Amino acid sequence: MLTLETFEKACETVKEVTLETKLVYSEYLSNQTGNEVYLKPENMQLTGAYKLRGAYYKMSTLNEDQLKRGIITASAGNHAQGVAYAAKRFGAKAVIVMPNTTPLIKVNRTKSYGAEVVLFGDVYDEACDYAYELAKEKGYTFIHPFNDLDVACGQGTIAMEIYKELPLVDYILVPIGGGGLACGVSTLAKLLNPRIKVIGVEPKGANCMQESIKEKKVVTLSKVDTIADGTAVKTPGNIIFPYVMKNLDDIITVEDADLVVSFLDLVENHKMIVENSGLLTVAALKHLDIKNKRIVSILSGGNMDVITMSSVVQQGLILRDRIFTVSVLLPDKPGELTRISDVIAKQNGNVIKLDHNQFVSINRNAAVELRITLEAFGTEHKKQIMDALMEGGYKPKVVRTNI
Repeated sequence: MLTLETFEKACETVKEVTLETKLVYSEYLSNQTGNEVYLKPENMQLTGAYKLRGAYYKMSTLNEDQLKRGIITASAGNHAQGVAYAAKRFGAKAVIVMPNTTPLIKVNRTKSYGAEVVLFGDVYDEACDYAYELAKEKGYTFIHPFNDLDVACGQGTIAMEIYKELPLVDYILVPIGGGGLACGVSTLAKLLNPRIKVIGVEPKGANCMQESIKEKKVVTLSKVDTIADGTAVKTPGNIIFPYVMKNLDDIITVEDADLVVSFLDLVENHKMIVENSGLLTVAALKHLDIKNKRIVSILSGGNMDVITMSSVVQQGLILRDRIFTVSVLLPDKPGELTRISDVIAKQNGNVIKLDHNQFVSINRNAAVELRITLEAFGTEHKKQIMDALMEGGYKPKVVRTNI
């Protein structure tokens, strides 16, 4: 059972390995939403995510024989690092099964803590099934990343820290993959103060908990499709599900595109690197129909590889109209490129790429296509540039940007 006493014990235990992640007030997000928004930066934990809490507390409850046989788990990355680090602290062997799609940074960091990594399957659920097979074959002790009350208890210690630092918190937003974090946080929050609202956030392409709550039973999605790899789970945990059903007040789902622009918001305004799953609670803020409330968004992790980061930044700039591409037709004669460049320059547009296609028409003298990729300050500035091109006699057409 998840009781206040068990949570208090877990809070003392996890202090042995966790870093203090004090709340960060976000003036930017507060102004955007009309609320008092705070960030709980679990991306700053030792292993880059909150998962260390549950893994360490669970391992503290195991007996000597269970530890001696070795630990095995399945994870998309963050739980893997938590288990690997905790196993190292307890002197136990750790085997981690990870999906083939796991970002390289998570694989390498898991190995750096001394764990043996096995890559299997395309999603977490397939990796988990294989980990169970290995546990049975080798006699390893299996630690589930979310469908375990001890693990959920360890994750829930986040709620205690939030409550102690911000006793008058009104809302806590928590990411949901399989539901362990949501289970622990919502249960402890209600034990501390039943008036605290806890909202779960899932990607639209992996909303297994939302569908399960709707059906009032655990259901399995036919597929998952999201850039939030840490929450790409088909089936939520059946053990923790009753606690989520009882204590979670609502679930919000967000589009992947919302995660992309949220990444830019935190990088530019807070200098924080937060992975896509950790950004769910930030992206959800604009979907809350509330004002003048104290809200805490849990940033669950920050383990993002550089290639993914580069792609997210690029797409974020495009979605925010800070990079866009226009196509114009112009006569193929000297001076035309200078003339259109002058129009853009007067609007402080910054040209970053040109693509000149002479074969768009059989009559080159009548028209050739020029595709211009521009850097702007945002939507309003983009509109000013487009209006200036129209006034200059061009008929600009926005096209897909490929950088």
